[in-house]
Amino acid sequence: MKIEVQDALKTLRLSGILDNLAIRNKEAIDNKMSFMEFLSTILQDEVLRREQKKLEARIKKSQVNCDKTLERFDFGFNPKINQQQIRDLATCHFIEEKVPMLIVGPCGTGKTHVAQAISTCAMRNSIDALFFTQTQLFTYLHAARATGDYDKKFQKLIKIPLLVIDDFGLKPMRTPQDEDMHDVISERYEKASTIVTSNLDFEEWGDAFPNKLLAAATLDRLRHGAYKIVLEGDNYRSLKKSKG
Repeated sequence: MKIEVQDALKTLRLSGILDNLAIRNKEAIDNKMSFMEFLSTILQDEVLRREQKKLEARIKKSQVNCDKTLERFDFGFNPKINQQQIRDLATCHFIEEKVPMLIVGPCGTGKTHVAQAISTCAMRNSIDALFFTQTQLFTYLHAARATGDYDKKFQKLIKIPLLVIDDFGLKPMRTPQDEDMHDVISERYEKASTIVTSNLDFEEWGDAFPNKLLAAATLDRLRHGAYKIVLEGDNYRSLKKSKG
């Protein structure tokens, strides 16, 4: 029994080929492509479609704002920003090295945008990422304790190749929040990469912990081998508002 090409593609769920079949067929005729060239082209369409769907699913799970990309970051608003350093880190070699990235600077200098943009670069390279503000992270773990899912949720935090903790130190930690922070950083140490952003200068990070011994132990691991980005200068949101 003869099966129509479109029906077969639908049955096999090859919509990447199906959606572009007419266009690719015309290209093959116009360019006198060989069968193997035509086959390679339509298979590549399907591969690209599947990769895009995987990326979309990865981004959705990550909680990263997909609009905050490196392409959309305005490097021109602040000449003090080290564009070369950021683009170098966006290659994600720090994830292969399993070391942290620490981003500090005043409000509005682009810390969160840079962290999410680099996370997006990682996901484009098939690396899973997960984004939390410090408040969201503690809420996540508190809820996990309440539902008896703490071990499962904690392991998710430990195993993700790239974890982002945004706005560290924006609110002083309370017990057991400082213990949770220590446990997350300690378990990820030399096993996976963590991006941490903060409005605090590096020397002020210890002030966010009520327990100074936990602070020293946590920050020692977090700083070891870390790449550091310091964003200085104008507040982008204020500049944008004044121009508007």
